[in-house]
Amino acid sequence: MARRRPIIQTRRRRAARSVSHAPRTDPMTPGPGPIPLPRHLAVGTLILISTIFSANHVAARVAFDDGAGVLLGVTCRAGASLLALLGIVLWRRQGLGLPTRLGAWQGLLGLLIALQSFCLYSAVARIPVALALLINSLFPLLFALLTWALGGPRPTRRASLLMGLILTGLALVLDLPGLLGNGAAPDARWAAGVALAFGSASLFAGALWVTEHKLAALPGPVRSLYTILIVFCAMLAAGAADFMPGGMRPPDGLAGWAALAVLSLCYTTGFCTLFILMPRLDMPRNAPVMNAEPVASLALGWLILDQAFDDRQLLGGLVVLTCIVVLAYSRRR
Repeated sequence: MARRRPIIQTRRRRAARSVSHAPRTDPMTPGPGPIPLPRHLAVGTLILISTIFSANHVAARVAFDDGAGVLLGVTCRAGASLLALLGIVLWRRQGLGLPTRLGAWQGLLGLLIALQSFCLYSAVARIPVALALLINSLFPLLFALLTWALGGPRPTRRASLLMGLILTGLALVLDLPGLLGNGAAPDARWAAGVALAFGSASLFAGALWVTEHKLAALPGPVRSLYTILIVFCAMLAAGAADFMPGGMRPPDGLAGWAALAVLSLCYTTGFCTLFILMPRLDMPRNAPVMNAEPVASLALGWLILDQAFDDRQLLGGLVVLTCIVVLAYSRRR
């Protein structure tokens, strides 16, 4: 008579066989990524974020017109976004370790963004908001040229043609034909605003190069948190050192304080929304939509600040934005 196997031993062997035939998974292999939003929702979200960012700059101009200092505006914006980003990082339980070999590049990135923020807000305080943002949107062109100058690929003929058209459109936006025809020297405040906006675009192009070529291995939350922390500390240090006389000057009235609150809220909302939803927005495909910010600032500047452009300037702005979008899409193919 055959000897019966213990029931427990039989069950164990069956379980072992079922495990051996089950598909093996590597615990270190990441799961499937977030499901991208439908194209129309992703594009609509990016347009909304661009509008929120443009509202931040319009509110900054209101605050500056009410006597607020530029350094104070950047400090308020950086402080609010720093608190929000810190909350997101803690909520995600993201580690904040920074490799020693990347410390210098992270510091450089933070300083570049600090200077870029200062230049852009200084430009917004001097020239129409839409004009400052349109000039600042030249950063993709400058990034391509900087990459080429530092050993990267040379721009193609198509990219070179688009860059030429961008410069032509910018000349129309700045009304250079009218200035040259009249023979009058441009207003010093206007010229300084244009130069600061171009400096902002150049600094942002440099920050993009550092991010892409030196800090690509650093997780986005860590990089963003340290960058904003450096911006916040740099503004406080510049104010304490009286780097810019009146830079930390408070507004004269309630409207200025309200504008500071609005600019902080708008920037933080736009930044955190973009930060959280970025994995689902298919940015390699949809990032050029962010160039809607100057268009939104044009409408908000006209409604709130009574800032308007003539037909020739509007045509130039359309040329600039169209070519930048085409150039951005071409680089992502």
